Amino acid sequence: MVQPLHPSDSVTTLCRDCLSEFTTALPRCTSCGSDRLLHHPELGRLTIAHIDCDAFYASIEKRDNPALADKPVLVGGGGRRGVVSTACYIARRYGPRSAMPMFKAMQMCPQAVVIKPDMAKYKRASQQVREIFDAATPLTEPLSIDEAFLDLTGTVRLFGRSPAATLASIARDIERRVNITVSVGLSYNKFLAKMASDFDKPRGFFVVGRTDAVQVLHDLPITRLPGVGSSLADRLKVDGLFTIGDLQRKSEDELAVRYGDTGQHLSRLSRGLDTRRVTIDREAKSISSETTFEHDIGDAAELRRRLWSLSERVSERLKSHSLAGRTVTLKLKTTRFKTRTRNHSLPAPTQLAEVIFRTAEPLLLSEMPRSPFRLIGVGVDVLSDAVPGEEIVVQPDLFAVTPSQSSSPPRAAKVERAMDQVRAKFGRTAIRKGRADR
Repeated sequence: MVQPLHPSDSVTTLCRDCLSEFTTALPRCTSCGSDRLLHHPELGRLTIAHIDCDAFYASIEKRDNPALADKPVLVGGGGRRGVVSTACYIARRYGPRSAMPMFKAMQMCPQAVVIKPDMAKYKRASQQVREIFDAATPLTEPLSIDEAFLDLTGTVRLFGRSPAATLASIARDIERRVNITVSVGLSYNKFLAKMASDFDKPRGFFVVGRTDAVQVLHDLPITRLPGVGSSLADRLKVDGLFTIGDLQRKSEDELAVRYGDTGQHLSRLSRGLDTRRVTIDREAKSISSETTFEHDIGDAAELRRRLWSLSERVSERLKSHSLAGRTVTLKLKTTRFKTRTRNHSLPAPTQLAEVIFRTAEPLLLSEMPRSPFRLIGVGVDVLSDAVPGEEIVVQPDLFAVTPSQSSSPPRAAKVERAMDQVRAKFGRTAIRKGRADR
């Protein structure tokens, strides 16, 4: 019988069920008999991981309603204008994917069960998952509600096992305590760890080491590289670059001459190079909110009403995180799915809904009276910590369409703060501005 390893030994095989570790490749675990074994020559030396919850929203819905277990489930907005947030793995067999229009997903899989998202429930589950991450390592970098990077450097002494075994333990704990599954990618940098977590879904565990990184990447399409969208992919294909292996055959200098900094960046990624560290409490780059309409809207008054509602949502999120932003961005999507973005930078950061709205409103009106829109959104970026008591100083006309409507920024700020206090005490609908009803 092969004995489990001492944590200081070289790990080649890991049992994902009982966490036993061995120096040789085995068909089954000699400790528990499981065939869920992980083999890799660098298994004991890799410390950077990416963990992704499998079909997160749909998995939570199936967890809470066992009758859905064997059914295709789509989580997202209903109606023709709804969008798929998550498609379970059964539904994916028929073609539906995240971000696909719901009507198209339903054409592919008419038997699917459509469920409206319950973000409060998903956030509670996400917090449970995060607590399991934090118990394993303080070096956790959340990317979204259902995925994170983990740096397990130094955990061998703490737990008496390899980082790979700790990751298997995390996955097991999430299954037992949250009742969902995750997929794990383990490597020596963030780029490869994230790529790896997508190779063996669902409930997977994939490892990419220094010795096999170039080979693992070689046959993948260039669109698998982060930052390579359809536009850049078309440019690369014109030059005969279809796979990551095609990039590997070019020198970094060649790609830099042809594509500038982007070429240099792609060259490094194609060879598995990434120097980014796992950072704690990753700062938000922007806060935004958007809505897709059931029917196209071309009426300026109705679009302004929707814009105000979105501005309030963004403001609430900024205030809840004690953040303020300097740049306001308006997003519109036409009936032909063309996205238009317009932005305006403020002289100082803000978290006020009134300022966000009055900054975005002229951007919206400048797009009128063009074709109707199917989506509107507003966001704030260039974020910084909000300073209590300090409000943005803006031009007087920012708060007024006409001089007769003008009010001073300090007064408008006081009005909004007073409204916030009333809502905090009596609820969000206790008080609102007249434009919300227009």
